[in-house]
Amino acid sequence: MNPLVSPPFSSSLSRRALLRYGALAAGALLLGRRGLVAAPSAAAAIPPGKAKAVIQIWLGGGLSHLDTFDPKPGAGRDYCGPLDKPIATNAEGVTIGQLLPNLTGQADKFSLIRGMTHGNNAHETAAYIVQTGHPEGDHVVYPSLGAVVSLFMGVDAGYAGFIPPYIVLTGPQGRFSEAGFLGPRYKPFATGGDPARPVFAVEGIVAEGITPERQKARQKLLHDLDSLGPYLAGDPAIQEFQKAGDEAYDMILGDGAEVFQLSREPDELRERYGRNTFGQSCLAARRLVERGAKYVTINSNGWDTHKSHFQAMNRKLPELDRGLATLLQDLSDRGLLDGTIVWCGSEFGRTPRIQWEAPWNGGRGHYGKVFSTLVAGGGFRGGQIVGASDARGEEVAERPVYPWDLTGSIYGLLGIDPDGVFPRYGDASVRLTPQSGVPTGGRLKEIM
Repeated sequence: MNPLVSPPFSSSLSRRALLRYGALAAGALLLGRRGLVAAPSAAAAIPPGKAKAVIQIWLGGGLSHLDTFDPKPGAGRDYCGPLDKPIATNAEGVTIGQLLPNLTGQADKFSLIRGMTHGNNAHETAAYIVQTGHPEGDHVVYPSLGAVVSLFMGVDAGYAGFIPPYIVLTGPQGRFSEAGFLGPRYKPFATGGDPARPVFAVEGIVAEGITPERQKARQKLLHDLDSLGPYLAGDPAIQEFQKAGDEAYDMILGDGAEVFQLSREPDELRERYGRNTFGQSCLAARRLVERGAKYVTINSNGWDTHKSHFQAMNRKLPELDRGLATLLQDLSDRGLLDGTIVWCGSEFGRTPRIQWEAPWNGGRGHYGKVFSTLVAGGGFRGGQIVGASDARGEEVAERPVYPWDLTGSIYGLLGIDPDGVFPRYGDASVRLTPQSGVPTGGRLKEIM
């Protein structure tokens, strides 16, 4: 089988087996850091970059641009519905949706891309296009940005942290295989659990009802039962496997577990983020990049609002507003924003014209012609608008931005050559971004 052609739509590896099968399984599944087959060395391909990490906020299902980052108050009720009062921000000339009041004070830190486009209205395909920066249908299943960053900035480039370089909070998206042709080694570590619970029960690291003392007893019992270990101690493969197991327990019982203990944060700060799954995921993401993680995705679902759209927005947008605004301010206060790219968006937008008729009752459908994305930090300038949609938000009016324009810009800020090839895969045409045959508006030089 061609290693570049793998199933594009599959779920991430389950981590539940980590607690069931002990440290050896944990070493293999959780860390994914010491495979028995050598992986390509990518360190030589990395030029200097300003950004050191990425936090991706993925609003799975499709974020309505008219209700958030590209309001159109003059389009009328059939387009705006009740959200017809956009609010000014602290960046001159930038207005956003009325349910995002906290973000108005952070607009100097972020820029809005209002001309995002690809024209695809299918969840799976659109998610693949946006998260890989490649069009579908060319017989190569490309990896997501997170997997690419894990390749070029992870263990193959000297990364030695206890925390996996690519992490998803809290569950995998499930729309496509994040690792693509890179294979399972580059899949994200999906935490599971809920960071808003009193104990963030990260799968394979934290389990409710199991104390650290009990985990230590399990580790000792495992070593006591290992009668073959002394006889195989000189085998390099066994040494590597045992080391991975020891590192897994270091993560369960040491610094790796501590990063997920949100109770270490002040209650006031946790309240500012919002005591909900999304808000506390934003706080966890900040703690992860603070401790060296390279790519953290927050998967926020529930944005596929075909029916009763505005009722859903009244619940979802305040959570997004509070969590994202606090994340930007918190990163800035800690001196982390300059080195951390934050990008917030989805696979496409929602139909600008509201579907008032039954059975939709005020819903919005899928819309890939034009949508909006927010970017901040890591070398992206704030307070800017890139591109524009027309008066009703139905077409790109100026400065289109295609997914590969965005991903190429992010790679560049990370010090990864966006025009480079994937190392060791033997095909010069397999590049990080498409080089021909696709429309392009150019990379985001105006805000870099």
